[in-house]
Amino acid sequence: MQITSVTVPGAGVLHHVANRRGQRLGVLVRHSGERELFVYDTTPQGTGPVPAESSDRPVGGIELDGDEADQLAQLLQDQPVADRLAALERRLAELAATVPADPHHPH
Repeated sequence: MQITSVTVPGAGVLHHVANRRGQRLGVLVRHSGERELFVYDTTPQGTGPVPAESSDRPVGGIELDGDEADQLAQLLQDQPVADRLAALERRLAELAATVPADPHHPH
């Protein structure tokens, strides 16, 4: 995946994302903390009204508040944060169980 970012004066930072299949989306992170998602036309050249190579105009957008963006990010993660924390806690407990107690260290 390729991600490029550009500052949009008066608005925030616009992140352009292109995946391996050439599909494109944008994420505008506004100064207020709100996010806006944009989907771009990726119709192959010659088969649609606007060739993908020259289409910088989004075909749709969705505005998200900060908490909504957080919820969407959790959905998009490979493994939810709660599952990662639980796995780390289990691993830490396993490691702590294998470390011998130091008889000279006060508890």
